[in-house]
Amino acid sequence: MRETFNFKEKSFAVYGLGLTGKSVIKFLKKNNVRKIFIWDDYSVSNSKSKNNFKTNLNVVDFIIISPGININKSQFSKLLLRNKKKIITDLDLFFLKNDIKKSIVITGTNGKSTTCSLVHHILKMNSIKNELAGNIGRPILNLKFIKNQIYIIEASSFQLEYSKFIKPYCAVILNISQDHIDWHGSKKNYFMSKIKIFKNQTKHDIAIFNDLKIKKIYKRKNFLGKLKFLNNNSVKLDNTQNKHLQIESNINNLKFAFFITKLFNINKKNFLKSLNSFKGLSHRHEIFLKIGKCTFINDSKATTFESTKYALRSNNNIIWITGGQPKKNDKINIGQFKNKIIKAYIIGKNTSFFIKQINKKIKFEVSKNLKETVKRVFKSLDRKKKLTVLFSPASASYDQFKNFVERGNKFKNLVKYYAKKIN
Repeated sequence: MRETFNFKEKSFAVYGLGLTGKSVIKFLKKNNVRKIFIWDDYSVSNSKSKNNFKTNLNVVDFIIISPGININKSQFSKLLLRNKKKIITDLDLFFLKNDIKKSIVITGTNGKSTTCSLVHHILKMNSIKNELAGNIGRPILNLKFIKNQIYIIEASSFQLEYSKFIKPYCAVILNISQDHIDWHGSKKNYFMSKIKIFKNQTKHDIAIFNDLKIKKIYKRKNFLGKLKFLNNNSVKLDNTQNKHLQIESNINNLKFAFFITKLFNINKKNFLKSLNSFKGLSHRHEIFLKIGKCTFINDSKATTFESTKYALRSNNNIIWITGGQPKKNDKINIGQFKNKIIKAYIIGKNTSFFIKQINKKIKFEVSKNLKETVKRVFKSLDRKKKLTVLFSPASASYDQFKNFVERGNKFKNLVKYYAKKIN
C-alpha cells in the first residue's frame, strides 16, 4: 500500500488542532496535498469553516482525528460514524509515507512511556540509532525519517482504534486492565483496540506479550507475526540499583525492555550497565525531594487505582494524596493497603466518590484543593519520622487541571515552596 500511495491525489479532513493535528496539517502540506478541510471544537468558530468541514466529511478520502476525540460524543458523530472506515491516524501517515524497516510499537494500560524510554535509552547507550515518538508527547510526523533507523512508537488505545496501516516489526502489549471505558464504551472494545497492533504484521515480524487471554485471541485471529510469549521465567534480571526503577511496576517494564532490546543483540551485561544511567520519567513515581526522613513522590500519571496500587504497594508510612475525576467503572480496593497508609487527603470535585470507596478503612481528610492539602501536610510534618508523602491521584486530572503534567508540576512546586518555608 505504501509504495502506491500518492498523497497529492488524496483529500483529507483533519479534526483537532492540538500537537498531533498541527503536525498532520504540516505533513500533508509538505506532501503537496491540496484538499485539506480543518476543524477544531475549541479554536475554530467560523460557521463557514464548520459547514465546509461537515459537508466534506462525506467526500474526502481520509479523516484524521486527534487522539482523545470521541466520535460518539462529537457534534459530527452521525457523519463520522457513517464514514468510520475513512478514519486513520498520524501513525498511519508515517507508515504510508516511509519505508520503515525496523519499528517497535508499544502499547498497554500502564508502563508504556517508561518502557519506550527504557528501550530508547538502552539502544542509544549501545550505539544503536533510534528515535522515540508517538503518544509519549512527540508527534510521529515531526520526525525526520532516516532509512534503517529504529523507530520506537508509544501507541495509545485511541490511536490503535482507528489505525489501519501501521505495521510494526516488533509489536508489544505490556498489559491490559480497565481504562478509558467512557471513550471505548466497554472493556471489550478497549481490549480489542489494543489487539489491532498485530493486524498488519507478517511472518517476518514479532509480537510480544505476557497475557494468556491475548494469546488465545491472537491464535484465534491467525495473526502472522512470530509470537514471543513473555512468561515470568522468560527473563531473570538482577536487582538494579537505579532508584528510578525500584517500584514494583517497573519489574514488568524492565523484563519487556530486556526482551525487546535482546532482538537487537543487546546482551544482559550491557543491558544492566545501560540501566545505571537511566533517569526516570516525570510524574511516574517520581522521587523529587527528601526532607529529613520524609520522602516526597509525584505520581500524577496514576489516573486509575490500578496504577496507584503499585505506588501504595512499594512504600510504607504513607501520607496519601488522592482525588480528581474518577475513570468509569474504576474501584478503589484500599483494604490490602490500609496498614501502609497513615492518612489520606482527598482533593478535587468528586470527593464523595473517594469517601465512599475508602469507606472508613483508613483515616482521611477532605481538602478543597492541592494547595490547601500540601499546606496541611507540612503543618503536621514530623521530619524525624520515616514518612512517604505520595501524590498518586488514582483518577484523571480534568476536574481541576489541564492534564496530569500540569497537576504533577503544581504538586512539586507547592512542596518546594513550603519546604523552603520550614528550612
